[in-house]
Amino acid sequence: MTVPAGTTHSWIIGASHGIGQALAYELAQRKETLTLSARSQKALTDVATTLPKASPQAPHDVLPLDVANPQDLQNAITKLRQPIHRIIFMAGIYTPMPLAKLDIKECHAIIDVNLCGALHLLHAVLPMLLQQRTTHPTIKSQIALCASVAGYIGLPHAQPYAASKAALINLAESLLFEHGRHIDVKVINTGFVETRLTDKNTFTMPMKLSPQQAARTIARGLNTRAFEITTPKLFTTALKLLALLPKRWSRTLMTRRTQP
Repeated sequence: MTVPAGTTHSWIIGASHGIGQALAYELAQRKETLTLSARSQKALTDVATTLPKASPQAPHDVLPLDVANPQDLQNAITKLRQPIHRIIFMAGIYTPMPLAKLDIKECHAIIDVNLCGALHLLHAVLPMLLQQRTTHPTIKSQIALCASVAGYIGLPHAQPYAASKAALINLAESLLFEHGRHIDVKVINTGFVETRLTDKNTFTMPMKLSPQQAARTIARGLNTRAFEITTPKLFTTALKLLALLPKRWSRTLMTRRTQP
């Protein structure tokens, strides 16, 4: 199946909850046709049925998959409507834990989804997107990977989530350098957003956004030439500056913030 000419087709992976769900609503309101992916078909269907459609000829698709399973991504490629304009990786899981009390099984699950899931995606889609340059030469497809400001600096009680997000930022940079001439590469780094993930935190989260606020900024950023999309600006800038400080200074600041 093909997407009607003139319609932007975006594939959101991790669209059933949180920022991914809010981004689906935001892009649908901007008349994009969506393919929605996550593990739960029911949750995806619930989202898809409430989205405005670009046109009767461009309905939204539901494509359940598990990014931790590389075969699921390979199978998804055969079911995607063509052409594809955006691929937005929003999948992620998070469990806060101190390094002295790591849950190794949960560590593997976090890395399998947050990092390996993105690698599985690139392995599946890059050949398709490079081939699409031949069949649709006027389209410069986009890949956006959702990392986090937690990837800027090692934060206490944030592993292995923060490590996986630092790796995602690094991965997006590699993708930009290797394929940025032909693919529009973005990395999305958000601060605290009110989701099921941040509900696990027991500390005060400064400048926390709603998923809708984050989604609006991300949607705007997808249509700019910038590589990095950040929100909220003040908080993300502060974390960048903290990462630039001498480690003895940043350690003192972070220790004071996290000690009882």
